[in-house]
Amino acid sequence: MSRYRGPRFKKIRRLGALPGLTSKWPTVESELELTSSTKKSQYRIRLEEKQKLRFHYGLTERQLLKYVRIAGKAKGSTGQVLLQLLEMRLDNILFRLGMASTIPQARQLVNHRHVLVNGRIVDIPSYRCKPQDIITAKDEQKYRTLIQKSLESAPRKKLPTHLTLHPFQYKGLVNQIIDSKWVGLKINELLVVEYYSRQT
Repeated sequence: MSRYRGPRFKKIRRLGALPGLTSKWPTVESELELTSSTKKSQYRIRLEEKQKLRFHYGLTERQLLKYVRIAGKAKGSTGQVLLQLLEMRLDNILFRLGMASTIPQARQLVNHRHVLVNGRIVDIPSYRCKPQDIITAKDEQKYRTLIQKSLESAPRKKLPTHLTLHPFQYKGLVNQIIDSKWVGLKINELLVVEYYSRQT
């Protein structure tokens, strides 16, 4: 599967903070670059919002377009449904629980078969979690050590209401579908939908 392997900090300077891509934060000089006074075209504004979504969740262009099409067919606001679909991915849930410091690290844990959902190994990072799913680490010590390091090094942010973490059991629980106010990225999802409106 293709994924972005280029310089991550370059993307942060261009698009703003992307906590899912890297745990680093822009310096003061980088933030000044972000707030440059150049006038942006409407196309560029929509493109940057789309790129934010793509790089934060670590998706290819084809995957994101597929999610937009699924969201377009579902009931409700297309933008809200799109964010719900992305937030309920297994790799993102692991990241939000603090079991991985970035989404690429969470994806690697899943790909290497270190994660169980409801007692069964799942090795598909895009697996869509549902309410009442129980996510646990494999019983082997080396896997749990990796997750323990992430739990200790991650800055303790307030956990979203749709998730519950039991750190000593290396277990997380999905309580419900995510509420839009808990999405971990400052983004205008309507601009992303507008960007793709010509392609869907």
